This record gives sequence, C-alpha cells and structure tokens, in this order.
Amino acid sequence: MVPGEDEDRSAGPAGPFSLKQLTRLDEALTLSSRETGVQFSLYVGALGPDPRRNAEDLHAGLGGAAPDSVLVAVSPGERRLEIVTGEHTAKRLPDRSCALAALSMTASFNGGDIVGGVVNGLRMLADQVGKPSLTPR
Repeated sequence: MVPGEDEDRSAGPAGPFSLKQLTRLDEALTLSSRETGVQFSLYVGALGPDPRRNAEDLHAGLGGAAPDSVLVAVSPGERRLEIVTGEHTAKRLPDRSCALAALSMTASFNGGDIVGGVVNGLRMLADQVGKPSLTPR
C-alpha cells in the first residue's frame, strides 16, 4: 500500500493553496488585525476589466467594517494587485506605505511566491498602521 493512497482528500482545500499555505495566510491576517485594530482582508481571484473598481466594490462589501479595514486584492492570472483602505484606515496608512508594500509583494509574486509575498506585505502594512489609538476619533 502506498502512503496516502486511501486518504480522503475531500476535506482538503479545493483552491490553489495548500492547507499549510492557507494557515499561514490566516495567521498573517489575524495577527495584522489583532495588532492594529484594523480589519485586514484578502481576496485572491480575477478582478476583471476594471481591477481597481472591482477591488473597491469588494472592500465596500465588508459593510460596517469597511471604514476601519484594508483589503489586499491579488489577481495572479491578471498580474494585478490592489490595496484598498477604508476611510479611517487611510489616515493611518498613507499611499506611500501601500506602494512600498505593493512593491515588496510584487517582487515575491514575480519569484513565484504568492503566499510569502502576501504575508510579508501584510506585515509591512500592519507595521505602518501601528497600534490602535486609545483616543476616540
């Protein structure tokens, strides 16, 4: 008998990422959100003919959390990356910081490491956002 021959694979991920990769992504999103008080979200998939608009629509779909959130949208097949910040988050995360994180992520993507690029990009974004403010807005 070959090891793994009778394993039930129906419980595994059906997408492009392994369970280990999904765990890394989930951990990076959770830690980034917990450390900053900002909801970090990730979308990986097609963004269509108007990638920025579609990423903004996805971000708006976060509902009440959208003002205090960041969406990282990655479309590997289209070679696109969009970072959308909410109204409140934009004050804590300038465009320049997003551009630097995007540059780092795309360098990893070009090397074939989507997960590593996203994880490092989330870390950079969270570092720039900083700790949550204790004073009301």
